[in-house]
Amino acid sequence: MDGSQDNSKEIADRLAGDRLNAVSLADKYNLDTDVVFVNGTQALVRMCLMQSEIDRQHGINSAGYVTGYRGSPLGGIDLQFAQASAPLTDSQIVFTPALNEDLAATAVWGTQQAALHGENTHDGVFAIWYGKGPGVDRTGDVFRHANLAGTDPKGGVLALMGDDHTGESSTVCHQSEYAMMDVMIPVLNPVNLEEMVQFGLHGWAMSRYSGLWVGLKCVKDNIESSSSARLSLEQFSSKLPNDVDLPEGGLNIRRNDHRHSQEERLHKHKIAAAHGYVRANQIDRVIYSGGKKARFGIVATGKAYMDVLQALSDLGISGAQAGKMGLALYKVGMSWPVEPSGLTAFARPLERLFVVEEKRGLMEEQIKSILYNLPARPLILGKKDADGERLLPEEGSIDGVQVALAMIDHLLAGQKIPKDISARAEHLRASQCREFASVGLARTPYFCAGCPHNSSTVLPDGARGYAGICCHWMAQFMDRSVEGNTHMGGEGANWIGEACFSSRDHVFQNMGDGTFNHSGLMAIRAAFASGVNITYKILYNDAVAITGGQTHEGDLTPPQIAHLLSASNIERLALVTDDLSRHNRSDYPAETTFHHRLELQRVQAELAKIAGTTALIYDQTCATEKRRRRKRGLMEDPDKRVIINPEVCEGCGDCGVQSNCVAILPLETALGRKRQIDQSACNKDFSCVNGFCPSFVTVSGGTLAKPEPVGLSSDIAIVEPEQIIPEDKVHSILLTGVGGTGVVTIGALLGMAAHIDKKGCGIIDMAGLAQKGGAVTSHIRIGPNAEDISAIRIGPGGADLMLGCDSLVGAEQYQLKLMNPDGHIIANLNQMPTGEFTRDPDQQFPAEQIISRLSHSVKDGNASFCDATQLALGLIGDAIASNLIMLGVAFQKGLIPLRSEAIEKAIELNNVAVAQSLQAFRWGRLYVADPDRLAQQTQQPVMPAQPLSANAIINDRFDRLVAYQDTEYADSYRAIMQNVQRCDHDKAERLTIAAAKGLYKLMAIKDEYEVARLFTDGTFTQQLTHQFDGDISLRFHLAPPIFSKTDPRTGRPLKREYGSWMAGVMSVLAKMKGLRGSMFDLFGYTAERQRERRWRDRYQNILNELCAGLNDNNYELAVQIADIAQDIRGFGPVREASFARADETLDRLMTQFTPPAKQAQTKNA
Repeated sequence: MDGSQDNSKEIADRLAGDRLNAVSLADKYNLDTDVVFVNGTQALVRMCLMQSEIDRQHGINSAGYVTGYRGSPLGGIDLQFAQASAPLTDSQIVFTPALNEDLAATAVWGTQQAALHGENTHDGVFAIWYGKGPGVDRTGDVFRHANLAGTDPKGGVLALMGDDHTGESSTVCHQSEYAMMDVMIPVLNPVNLEEMVQFGLHGWAMSRYSGLWVGLKCVKDNIESSSSARLSLEQFSSKLPNDVDLPEGGLNIRRNDHRHSQEERLHKHKIAAAHGYVRANQIDRVIYSGGKKARFGIVATGKAYMDVLQALSDLGISGAQAGKMGLALYKVGMSWPVEPSGLTAFARPLERLFVVEEKRGLMEEQIKSILYNLPARPLILGKKDADGERLLPEEGSIDGVQVALAMIDHLLAGQKIPKDISARAEHLRASQCREFASVGLARTPYFCAGCPHNSSTVLPDGARGYAGICCHWMAQFMDRSVEGNTHMGGEGANWIGEACFSSRDHVFQNMGDGTFNHSGLMAIRAAFASGVNITYKILYNDAVAITGGQTHEGDLTPPQIAHLLSASNIERLALVTDDLSRHNRSDYPAETTFHHRLELQRVQAELAKIAGTTALIYDQTCATEKRRRRKRGLMEDPDKRVIINPEVCEGCGDCGVQSNCVAILPLETALGRKRQIDQSACNKDFSCVNGFCPSFVTVSGGTLAKPEPVGLSSDIAIVEPEQIIPEDKVHSILLTGVGGTGVVTIGALLGMAAHIDKKGCGIIDMAGLAQKGGAVTSHIRIGPNAEDISAIRIGPGGADLMLGCDSLVGAEQYQLKLMNPDGHIIANLNQMPTGEFTRDPDQQFPAEQIISRLSHSVKDGNASFCDATQLALGLIGDAIASNLIMLGVAFQKGLIPLRSEAIEKAIELNNVAVAQSLQAFRWGRLYVADPDRLAQQTQQPVMPAQPLSANAIINDRFDRLVAYQDTEYADSYRAIMQNVQRCDHDKAERLTIAAAKGLYKLMAIKDEYEVARLFTDGTFTQQLTHQFDGDISLRFHLAPPIFSKTDPRTGRPLKREYGSWMAGVMSVLAKMKGLRGSMFDLFGYTAERQRERRWRDRYQNILNELCAGLNDNNYELAVQIADIAQDIRGFGPVREASFARADETLDRLMTQFTPPAKQAQTKNA
């Protein structure tokens, strides 16, 4: 009986282990749930709730107060606290985002004064201040005063320092510990998210005991990570030291406290109290003792400690192995001031001590000072080696591979290293040295589709401007004569000094509305006081877009900003906007002038001529925020969409130049590259219609037609794949994608799925500015247990799988160096253009180089490619589903160490397009499990497009010219091409193909008759039917010759809107093509048409010349000459500019092309 019961229990335990975790999204703030899946900012919310509960259990009626100013890596903290308002309110925790960092710190100081006057409503207030590194710098004065004053014994203060060590989303790389050291605020440096909560609770307890503010270092690897973490109340305990002598009256804040007394307590007692607390609670501790005879030691803190663990793991050095090698490890929790007694005891027997920390050597110098008076002290390595040469860099970040090699080469130099460890070290060294050839294209951050800054940051010709802080800082990448920036709030003050010694008379200065609200007005007042000539452009986009679209604290409106500017005595104030109807002019100062954004350049030119300080408020709501508000019904969604008729489009790219908009995509057609609007990305800014091109049409009414998704038949069972990942191994996944395309969601789904599957998981999203269309990567580690995961950030050679949702990002050298050569790559073949495509219409996506580069970075057969975007469009009708298709592909190949049920449960919990997302994941699985069945389901056989032969191209263009004019005109085309084809001796007939395309392009001049025909021959109607459902009306955007005036703003013919009736006019005009070239062709008398016909005739003559003088030596040059016609594109002034460039190129190349007869004549002479 007893044996049977034991067996039943064993079976029950095994079955329980196989079951998925019962998980709810509410778990993260439910203190009855011990293990939760949270990100860093959610963990901070839970930390506050835990502190409140700890106080309640100890009979303390406390309240909480959280304030600060957002900034990466603390960019989303205010959003998270705002979303958690209900549980925070229940726990008497007040969240109040601040105007700026130093005022926030002053408010926190005030919370510690609440009980001084006996007017307090609570026993104490525990408080959080948060800010990124530059915010720490600007807050130093408050920190110094408040830290000297002290904290409430039942309150306490945490100062969250958001440090961006690598400057991923900052104007500078920063490290805040030295600023904290200067004001004598202790710094706790947590290694991960779980310890961040533990140290936060310890920080409040230390703050209450010592009277000090306590810094909590937040870096991407803890605050911007996500993981399954044990965050239980039972896990935390703290005790006060019994070995510290406290002064009379204690260490906390007092009334009428003299500054000298404050300073004395700080130096004599408070720091000692902090050291005592660290000792009492083992904040610093020995991890490996080094065995019976410790000789070599490592001291590390924070993220660098995780790098050490990763290094030891990569080298195969376990705790037992470390003991055999005499290798000890000491983990420091408080990196300043380092507690001396524990450190001394650890270091005393050692011969060498390796201090591992990122950025400058904060601990290293302290440790040298602490150990200096020992009669025998270890050699200390860290930023320098034994010879004083650089070892660990101060710049950038470090990783486990760097640490591992430094350990082998320096800490353990001269020692006998076991062969297996040496072999691992050499493998790491090789991975660090791998190099890959560039593909010639990079994905850099860019303005969102329809971003106001696409227009607002453009300057008049010859002008110069300075960038400000926020999204518009990226204008520096975009050839806009905007370069250089100051710190936040100092915008334009640099010109005060520069102007005294510059030949330039005037500059523009961009300033976001967030910066104006934060601290910018003082700089404007300083500029006025100095008398310099400067125009401030206040870019009001109604949101703090770069950190998530938060509203501004204080909600300053354009009229309020205008009145503040007016009160600052500026010389002239103009408001420029995309919608003048939004503004009541009586709300503004009387001197304000009002302008539509189309007048921006004229207004800027006028302001630049005015002496003194002028200002321009550019009002247009953030495009991404518009999208959010429209989805929530908070903002009107215009019943209007832009489409392009590709038959009319010339592919000149002027629409991209005018709008700078990434929603304009290339469209490859039989006639070359055209343009199309990505309707899913378009935010309805409509500035693209300013491109000088008649192909743009706006559509009102109806709805976008969405293809019916292809349902995955329920009778299709997909078997679970055989996992190729060892169950006892930590699996490292590198996820690459593009900001704004949902790629980060895949990492979150995997993290939640691992949590559901009872596995350990850690995720770091590397977004930075890339949320704006640039490169985004996620580092994901999944292991049997949370304890198995050390550093989440993947080091060189550490990635087992690259899930390349964007192959261009995946092909970057930095990403490929992270790949384990034995790993796997699954990459999406979709060719998404970069932001630079707006300015480079001929940008080529290096698909072949990318495939080659990815394939050669891993073993043969370990790289797989899938056009997931096309599958998503064809199967589901939405490109956003491509990422989940990719996940399904990787899963079915056995590369995701999770169960499918866990992933699908995570998708359901995410609660966004659940049915579509589940289908996408399953389609991806079927792509691997049964590709034939997939083809049957889609009924879309995949056949690669074959390039057309020369004859096929000639026949195609002949037919097109018949439609363009008549058979006689087309016959003239064929006659010329027959001559070219006869003389073309190349097997591939490259000259014939180039000439066939070029001659057609110049003969099929898109004059008024042709544009009208291309709108009315039925093709455009088919396009509308395919793209829209319901009744629609059209507006055409044209600048008809003869009837168009010159636009005084641009000097170009003025484009105007014409209603649907224009289609009828075009229908009549198309039928009049017979007039083309006759004396009755009124349009033919224009200079543009005459220039086109001259070029057409010249090109025909040139083809004859090429045929007459063609030989093996000049064949390539002949092809190049024939290709010039492809560069003649656009309409009106755009086409005229292309003619000028083509003329210059053609003249240059033709001088190099000399017929053999002339060569002989020259030789004989």
